[in-house]
Amino acid sequence: MCLMITVIAAIVSTILWYSKAEKDTYKFGTLSIIYWGASLMWFVDAIFEYAELKAEFFNQSAADLLNDAILGICAVVVGLIAWLVILLCKDPKGVLFKNKK
Repeated sequence: MCLMITVIAAIVSTILWYSKAEKDTYKFGTLSIIYWGASLMWFVDAIFEYAELKAEFFNQSAADLLNDAILGICAVVVGLIAWLVILLCKDPKGVLFKNKK
């Protein structure tokens, strides 16, 4: 479930990046890379978990699915926080570090 959630976040952020690629004011490319990296991590985790559990991998309980979904949502939120920190440090519109006279 966390793999699906992060892949959806990666696809959405990639679409945002591609549609705004001319200006790249909001650094959607960085957000996209964060989510694709998380998706790759969860994909490798799923491969190793499947190798260990075989057919049992597809018979997860509702509690396991819920925990997995919460983990995926937390990964997306942490990615958003990291992107916001990067965005605030870069300050593309010069809002935070304006010279006040």
